[in-house]
This record gives sequence, structure tokens and C-alpha cells, in this order.
Amino acid sequence: MVLYALVAAIVFILLSFTTTVKVYGINAWIKPFKFALSTALLSWAMAWYIGYLPNFNPAVFNWVIIITLGFEIVYIALQASKGQLSHYNLSSPLYSVLYSLMATAATVATFAVAYIGFLFFTQNFPELPPYYVWAIRIGIVVFVVFSLEGFVMGSRLTHTIGGPDGESGIPLLNWSTKYGDPRIAHFIGMHALQVIPILSYHLLKSTRLTLATGVLYALLAVFTLVQALQGKPFLKF
Repeated sequence: MVLYALVAAIVFILLSFTTTVKVYGINAWIKPFKFALSTALLSWAMAWYIGYLPNFNPAVFNWVIIITLGFEIVYIALQASKGQLSHYNLSSPLYSVLYSLMATAATVATFAVAYIGFLFFTQNFPELPPYYVWAIRIGIVVFVVFSLEGFVMGSRLTHTIGGPDGESGIPLLNWSTKYGDPRIAHFIGMHALQVIPILSYHLLKSTRLTLATGVLYALLAVFTLVQALQGKPFLKF
């Protein structure tokens, strides 16, 4: 899945140079590029972690990720090719069903990751440094919580609070610089999956520092979510 998602991301970013069609004020192919790249990072991180699990057969987990997130990328790319919305698109019965399926697929993938987290909490890893094991545990927990935070946006059918979608935003990421944007907390929280273990293994090398960093990282994600719900931009310019 890592390779497929990376190839897709490269294709999408190249396609962004071939069209001026925009969705929510940015090139239509930027969104599938971001989702494909994020999927590649998720798949890479989970392949890394499940390799530590004793007597674990990754086949079912792998297929869950391939089917669910693969469907999400394909649908987002299909809508981009037509210059139409993928998320929050209830303009027809078909699009409503496909949007619901996409939300369901993302939820199933999140619970699959949560199951891996459960295994990390219930099994022992004597060959790994304790601080590193805790980093993986914390990273997965924060990922799961802020992946499910996507329902904050889904329930509102918008990713902007206090104003309309499609206003000016940070280049590429397109986070709003005028209004609240829950996508920031979503992004920060989900990438705890990579950030916290990398910091712990290569820099912190301490259980205490890893736990403290995990708490601070989670608080940062919570702060940006609360700020967004109040309609305030994370960066204003």
C-alpha cells in the first residue's frame, strides 16, 4: 500500500500542473495528493509497528487498509477529475451514499489501527526500549482520537467554523487564516503516529520524556481543536 499510495501522490501532484480547475479555492488535484501522501505515511508507520508484534499475521490488517483507504483515494481522485466535492457532497443520492461509504471506510481503518494499539498495550516487547514502546502506544492513541475527530467536520458538513469553506488559507494545506479550521487538529493528531515514535527513538530516549512529549503533543492537538470550534484561526494573516 505504501508504494501504491506514493505513486498515486506523485501522479496527482503532476496532474495539478495540467489543470486550473479549483475546488474550495485550490487546485482540484491537491486534495487527492494530500490524502494519498497521508495514506502512504500511515501505511509505512503501521508496517513498521506490526513488524514488532509477535506471532501476528498482517494479511487481514493489510487488506482492511488497502480496501478502505484505497476506496477513499479513488473516490476523492474521481471527484477531483470532475472538479466536484468528495467530502460533504450530498448533492445527489449517489453522492450521499458514496460520502457515507467513505466515512465508513475511514472509520473501519481507524478501528483497525486501534486494534494494533490494543495489542501494543496487552503484549510485552522485551527486545524494544520501554520508551519506544510507550511512544508507539501514545502515537496510536492520539491518532485514533483525532482520526475520529473527523466526525466534527462530517457532522457539520464543513471544515470551516465561523465562515464559508473555500476562503483564503495556508498554501498547499489550505487551512483557513480567517476562521476556525478543525482540519488542523485532525492533521496534528493523526501524525502523532509518526512524530512521537521518531522523536522518542532518535532524540528523547527516555520514558519520562516520551510521556511528557506525548501529553504536550496531545494538548497541542486539543488546543487547535478548541480554537477551531471557537471560530478562531490557528494562524491569522
